[in-house]
Amino acid sequence: MFDEVVVAIGINIDKKGHFSPERKIEIIRQATAGLQGVRITEYDNLTVDICRELGIRHIVRGVRNMIDFETERSIADANRRLAPEIDTIIIPTAQEFAHISSTAVRDLIKHHSDPSMFIPEGVDIKLLEYEE
Repeated sequence: MFDEVVVAIGINIDKKGHFSPERKIEIIRQATAGLQGVRITEYDNLTVDICRELGIRHIVRGVRNMIDFETERSIADANRRLAPEIDTIIIPTAQEFAHISSTAVRDLIKHHSDPSMFIPEGVDIKLLEYEE
């Protein structure tokens, strides 16, 4: 669909994430290592602002189920009001991945179980260990 995909990691100072932005970037870098045209960046403003800054005209979001869809639709509606020139494309996940959630993967890691069947090949599992 696109010549380039920008994976933009939003930084919200009001939330304590499980991984630092640097660790997230490294995980994504490893997960996308074999793909051409992928750029990774981080931002601490509105998504539509980083899109404007980088000249991005489409936001692509994935959904696993109807709950995800309603959430993403609400965000897309807000973004459309803020930036009508930027379209949101919502893509449903393949059925074989619909059961995978970040919560489930974090739970496996927290309980020292192997999450490798739920993460992309090439990602060093040690990167998924909790940061102190």
